[in-house]
Formats: sequence, C-alpha cells, structure tokens
Amino acid sequence: MVRVTVWNENMVDSYEDVRAVYPEGLHRQIAGFLKENEDFEVRMATMDEAENGLPDSVLENTDVLVWWAHIGHHLVDDGVAWRVQQRVLRGMGLIVLHSGHMAKPFQLLMGTSCTLCWRDGDFERLWTVMPNHPIAKGVGPFVELDVEEMYGERFDVPQPDELVFLGWFSGGEVFRSGCCWYRGLGKVFYFQPGHESNPTYHLKPIQTILKNAVAWAAPNSILPQIDCPQAYPSPEMIRAGKKAE
Repeated sequence: MVRVTVWNENMVDSYEDVRAVYPEGLHRQIAGFLKENEDFEVRMATMDEAENGLPDSVLENTDVLVWWAHIGHHLVDDGVAWRVQQRVLRGMGLIVLHSGHMAKPFQLLMGTSCTLCWRDGDFERLWTVMPNHPIAKGVGPFVELDVEEMYGERFDVPQPDELVFLGWFSGGEVFRSGCCWYRGLGKVFYFQPGHESNPTYHLKPIQTILKNAVAWAAPNSILPQIDCPQAYPSPEMIRAGKKAE
C-alpha cells in the first residue's frame, strides 16, 4: 500500500465561490478520487491542526504527500517545512499542486523563489510533451480546460529533470505545467492546473494524472532519520573487528 497524505491549508475552502465547486473542501475532493485506487491508503491533514497537521507521527507514515495551498504559505511553521524537505530527501514523494508553488517546502527543495505570472479565467490546453512518462499514462495528447488560472513564464524554478506537460493559454502564454525533479532519494512533481474556484479536480483526465503522479512518486523505501553523520567503518575494518572513530 502507498500511504498518501493529502494536505490542504484549508483557508479558501469557506469562500462561497469555492464551496460552490468543492462543497466538501479541496482536500476531500482530491482524497476522494485518490481512494479509488485500491493500492492507496489515503488520509487528510490541514494547516489548522496541531503542528500544521504534519507532526512526525504523520510524516513518518507518509509515502507520498500531496500539497494544496494558496494564501497561507507564510503561516506554515518553518520547522514543519524543514521536516517535509528532509522527509523528501530521505525518499518521500511530494506532489505540489497549483499555487503550492510558493509553499515553503517546495521553495526549500527548489532553492529558488518559485515565482511566476498569473491571470485567472483563461482557457488552457495542457499538452502532453513526454507521453512515455508514467504520469502521462492514459492521458492522451492534450487535455482542454475551459476555465483555469493562467500561470505564465518565467517560472523561477530549476530546469525540470523531466517535463511531462506544457500548458498553452488563450492569451498566448505557455507554462511548464507538469514538472518532475529528483531530490535526494525523493521525487517531486509540480502540477499547475487546480485553481480553487474552477472545477479542475472534477475532470477525469486530471484525476488520472494525479493518480499516476502518486504512483510514480511512491518510494521503494525511505531512509531512517539520522540525527548526525556517523563514522562508517570500511569493509577491511569490519573484517578486522575494528570500529571507525
């Protein structure tokens, strides 16, 4: 089983225009279709919970963390953000959605500002530019979104290790909308569509992409926590019964 935690800052979910589209909340919508995969064990967490919903007891039992946020990035505790980053480096997968590009853990993993330009209420054609990638399985050559928030270049992130999707908008802008990075032993996928007042997460192709992303990001194993570097004996020292100092 892949242990999935869907995290939501849970701040815009009470807005009337958001409730009209996601009456149960964004995290419940996302968790709901992820649960359709019998190989996923899905839980939810929100920022208003203790330790922003991500204490060690949750993170240490999470294989893939799905992160949705918008206006509360600054409210995430720095220690929590650091723990998420360290967990990714040890092997946990991280799926960052839409305006989560400004999330503290994502910025820590990217090492850049992660800024971009934006405009809501545009048509988007999401092109599959790496059709042989596991995240693109069953998606087709493109996905059309009648209304989505335009995110435009320049997207201030490191060059993606793999670019799976490229967004084109009716205003003429393009955007690296589906990007993969490898960080330490972990995998990171950023996915641009998903503005809170648009019905993006109700669309089957988008759900397929996110299910694929979770499966792709799932680790084979995660390294245990190490408090400090340890002296490591060589094979010769082990055979001689000696310890490293």
